[in-house]
Amino acid sequence: MAGMLEGKIALVTGAASGIGRAAALAFARAGAQVIGCDIDQAGGEQTLAKIEAEHAKAEFFRVDVTQALQVEELIAKIVSTRGRLDCAFNNAGTEGELGLTADHSERNFERVMAVNVKGVWLCLKYELKQMVKQGRGAIVNTASVAGLVGFAGLPIYVASKHAVIGLTKTAAIEYALAGVRVNALCPGPIDTPMMERIGNCEGWPKRTEYEAFVPMRRYGKAEEMAQVVTWLCSDAASFVTGAALAADGGLVSQ
Repeated sequence: MAGMLEGKIALVTGAASGIGRAAALAFARAGAQVIGCDIDQAGGEQTLAKIEAEHAKAEFFRVDVTQALQVEELIAKIVSTRGRLDCAFNNAGTEGELGLTADHSERNFERVMAVNVKGVWLCLKYELKQMVKQGRGAIVNTASVAGLVGFAGLPIYVASKHAVIGLTKTAAIEYALAGVRVNALCPGPIDTPMMERIGNCEGWPKRTEYEAFVPMRRYGKAEEMAQVVTWLCSDAASFVTGAALAADGGLVSQ
């Protein structure tokens, strides 16, 4: 997809690993100037180094997306130094604890909702304000197939990803005439550190069991998700907004 985002200014949250890192690299390869952020400073710097090794332009900031002032300052900094914000991939998220609904702690509920819902909303809040001023922009929020169907053992995560899809659909309607598109990516099991953590939890399904449940009989790759995000942020998807796009090897089609 070389050149698909040529000259665009693109933000990726949760850029330190997994889908976020792959998307930051894909954006850069598509010609965008990438700004990555994450609470993981070391991982973010590794992502930055990978982009720079390919002779592309990028910058990394340590940002906690649950903190309004940090998000507001990040968007302001991007605009003051780059002049605009063309694309945003709101990808920062956490799975939280695994367990049945009645066994989860209030602390886990608050943490997962803060990162997965409040964090996405705060990013949307400040990205949308800027994109409306510009008269155009494209935003992709990371939801999950867990935002489309239920999964036993991840009730808070499932609730948070359903909320992300709700935010996405509503923002898409509200800002369609302002020239801003908002979509959600709904990955299935992807070969990322998050899925590795889930697969290593005692008493929970292992990788082979997850793969057996996917019609394509494998995990997806972070790079495959990145290609979907790149397309959604590009002019090739100019009539796509409000979508919750499942990239899951057919999992939710069953």
